[in-house]
Amino acid sequence: MLDQTIIEELKIRNNIEDVISSYVRLSRAGKDLKGLCPFHSEKTPSFHVHPAEGYFHCFGCGAGGDVITFVMRAENLAYPEALEYLAKRAGIALPVDYGEGKKRDADRSLVAAMNREAAKYFHACLIDPKTPAGLDYLQKKRGFSMSLIRRFGLGYAPNGWDGLRNHLRAKGYTYEQMVTANLVQKSTKRENSYYDVFRDRVMVPIFDVGGNVVAFGGRLLSDGQPKYLNSAETPAFRKSKTLFALNFAKDHCAERMILCEGYMDAMALHGAGFPSAVATLGTAITPDHARLMSRYTKSVIICYDTDEAGKKAADKAFRILAEVGLEARILRVENAKDPDEFIKKSGAASFARLLDKSKSRFEYKLEGILSRHDPAVVDEKIKALSEITALIAEFPSSVERELYITAVSKKLEIPLKPLAEDVERVMRKNRSRQKKAFAEDVMRKTEGYADRINPQIVGNVASARAEEAILGILLLREDVTERALKEGVLCKEHFVTDFNRRVFMKIAELAEEGMPPETGLLGAYFTPEEMGRIVEMRLARSTLTDNGYTVFLTCVDRLKKGGRTSENSPEDIRAIIEKKRKGT
Repeated sequence: MLDQTIIEELKIRNNIEDVISSYVRLSRAGKDLKGLCPFHSEKTPSFHVHPAEGYFHCFGCGAGGDVITFVMRAENLAYPEALEYLAKRAGIALPVDYGEGKKRDADRSLVAAMNREAAKYFHACLIDPKTPAGLDYLQKKRGFSMSLIRRFGLGYAPNGWDGLRNHLRAKGYTYEQMVTANLVQKSTKRENSYYDVFRDRVMVPIFDVGGNVVAFGGRLLSDGQPKYLNSAETPAFRKSKTLFALNFAKDHCAERMILCEGYMDAMALHGAGFPSAVATLGTAITPDHARLMSRYTKSVIICYDTDEAGKKAADKAFRILAEVGLEARILRVENAKDPDEFIKKSGAASFARLLDKSKSRFEYKLEGILSRHDPAVVDEKIKALSEITALIAEFPSSVERELYITAVSKKLEIPLKPLAEDVERVMRKNRSRQKKAFAEDVMRKTEGYADRINPQIVGNVASARAEEAILGILLLREDVTERALKEGVLCKEHFVTDFNRRVFMKIAELAEEGMPPETGLLGAYFTPEEMGRIVEMRLARSTLTDNGYTVFLTCVDRLKKGGRTSENSPEDIRAIIEKKRKGT
């Protein structure tokens, strides 16, 4: 059982408002704080922090918990690692034996240690005269200097089956641990045989923001596929939450960051004197990437290839970056397929001037629309205006919309008022469609459909809601929990859904140890996503005036009778929809 005093000390020394404010811009809302949720994309704040109670909750995506849960989600950490993170932040020394006995094979730190050893091995192979292929490629074909190669810790994986495997075995790592780190794979043809994942590839270590090697990217030198191979996800690596070179760029990107398609482009820009460059890793930009960037910069210049795939990727990046409040612009590379080729042809100074000429999303999209439709032809002009009004309607800022409407009116010689009315008409349609989709989503959630936390709600709605009411009271009232357990009015067999049964059992276990069902203690046994649901149950009851033992017994009786209740009437559902729509 965890030591409650340690948890309490960590939470006192890591004020939830201070910690979350370093990730989210919060504004005062009565006694609480609110802001845009860091865990999903939204334009209207639905993320609330309750400093007095020490927890947060998002009415949009359901995320919730205490400061420990927040750090777990924000930093992609397991519970013990989140405690260590907060302990370091507060200057607290955790007991030496804290957390002993836990399985460590899949632990983030173990994977990072193996990766660090692998990176040393790959770098040694790169500079070994016996294996010159990797260094030849980097220096002669890519034009990378030795200082750049050392800065990024680049390496080479020889064209063999067991070089890295044998090296790591000699360092004391097991084959199972190597498989966990995705450095070797188990053979399907030979029993108890393992082979290296990366072979005949230039190796690029991927660092997290703290400078730990969390994964690798490998560029194949011989013929074959795939040309680029990235590590699979491990306990240390989530590609949707990792940006290549951010460990270097974070100190140089306060004003703007350059987003590249691949790590070779990003490294080339660093070598040319542009240290704010980062890249995604074998995946399109995600909302998590955008939220990560928003911690370090105000503006992002999208620097993608000029082919059709690059244009589509740039359009997606524009939308995702805007959703987290980042100013996004796009770089038009002229007479070259990518930034690296442009710099080789025209030099770094020309590229710097090109950065200053980057276009806003509106300019970029307008240019594309007018290239497809000739405004001199009436029918084509009408088609162009239809696309332009839809584009302007996407911008949430009324000032932006007004400026764009004025610019288009002048450029295409269209009266201002009709154009503004068309934009407003499109916006009304969009709002109507969004409200309908939101209402349908709330209805599905009310009935338990697509519920990943507690999928057994479907078919057991009434019982599950009775369980939630019971748990909400137990989470709020220790005295009710103590009396209920003493009198034996409720046991785990009464629960219909597995998730709610687990929550009840853990609350009962803590109570038997004389400890409250505090979120910091529960967080050791539930995922951050599950903690969000637990906070929701507590929050739902905290808004009600009576959570005493009599009400608790009523809910227990309802559960024992199969949850029969009228609490999911159409009127109640409509009230839920309206409450969620307003974010209250």
